[in-house]
Amino acid sequence: MTYGKSKEVRPIKKNIISFVCVIVGATIMSINIKTFVRAGGLLPGGFTGLSLLIQRIADHYFGMEIPYSAINILLNAVPAYIGFKTIGKRFTSYSVMMIILNSILVDFIPSIPITSDPLLVALFGGILNGIAVSVALIGKASSGGTDFIGVYFSEKFNTSSWNLVLGINVIILLASGILFGFEPALYSIIFQFVSTQVIERLHQRNQQITLFIISDKTEELEKQLLEFTHHGITRFEGTGCYKGERRSMLYMVVSADEVKDITDFIKHFDADAFINITKSIGVKGNFYKEPIE
Repeated sequence: MTYGKSKEVRPIKKNIISFVCVIVGATIMSINIKTFVRAGGLLPGGFTGLSLLIQRIADHYFGMEIPYSAINILLNAVPAYIGFKTIGKRFTSYSVMMIILNSILVDFIPSIPITSDPLLVALFGGILNGIAVSVALIGKASSGGTDFIGVYFSEKFNTSSWNLVLGINVIILLASGILFGFEPALYSIIFQFVSTQVIERLHQRNQQITLFIISDKTEELEKQLLEFTHHGITRFEGTGCYKGERRSMLYMVVSADEVKDITDFIKHFDADAFINITKSIGVKGNFYKEPIE
């Protein structure tokens, strides 16, 4: 395997991964809506919840059945346009694909209730929703709506913003509580909280990892790593205590979702390299992040 050639095929690989993640994420989210969310009378928050809320208002107060797809696509038009301008064309394009696919699947997948226990619905529905959003984020896409807000602030400030999204969703859910009762709204807040925690756990782009690399080929390796990762590297000179030989150690901080690719690259370059991987609580200063687009 040559990493020079892999760079040429990387865009194709990324597009395939994004396409698969969008399909899987949209399918999980749609099944979750028809299995847990609607069966438990929940509103999942965000624009998905807002779409369901509008559907419920139209049906309850006006006797009108409006397709979920029409409302969801229309509501996401403005956030998608903003995302196109501020986040990136590729990210927004795949997000729009997921919004449309999810909207269509919700209208066609039959409702299959698994349990009527509202707490179980809130917990397991929240887990599935978090997994669906996380899968989409792995593919550099989102489920639209408030996810655009979370991604935008995460990229801008290099920190997780999903608790901000949780706060926005709580406001939407409390509004639905005024109209349809606070019990389902409170269960929906549990649903959204669980979903947010799953995303925080699975989405690693805004988590940083420190690598300490000891190699006999550090001079050549650091040049290759700089080109491969675009991250800054610091080289320390020291003495190995076992044999008393002069050794060099490379120090670098990377995003958690880059660790496997970078360690594979190092081992490909030097199979005997020693790599210590530690979690960084936070990073202050300039830190390179691969553009989300």
